[in-house]
Amino acid sequence: MSLVEGHSVISPEVLARYAADAAAEVPGVHTKQRRGARVAGNEVDVHIVVDYGANIPDVAAEVQRRVTDYLAQMADLRPSAVNVVVDDVMR
Repeated sequence: MSLVEGHSVISPEVLARYAADAAAEVPGVHTKQRRGARVAGNEVDVHIVVDYGANIPDVAAEVQRRVTDYLAQMADLRPSAVNVVVDDVMR
């Protein structure tokens, strides 16, 4: 089998969906459908809703870790920053 030269590009929308999916796997986190995540350059913004009573700094750190790990695994992307925005607290 011969090698074919070229490269593949994953759209920012697909990377954003990966980031939102990874964030939603964190217990106590819900992503907002319209604003779930955005990828711009090498930075990721993730908008979440957190369950009432959750420790927000701990939840945000776990979201950052999961998003970073998932993007590295699925797209070989290592973002320079994962910015977690808590848009609401759900009771």
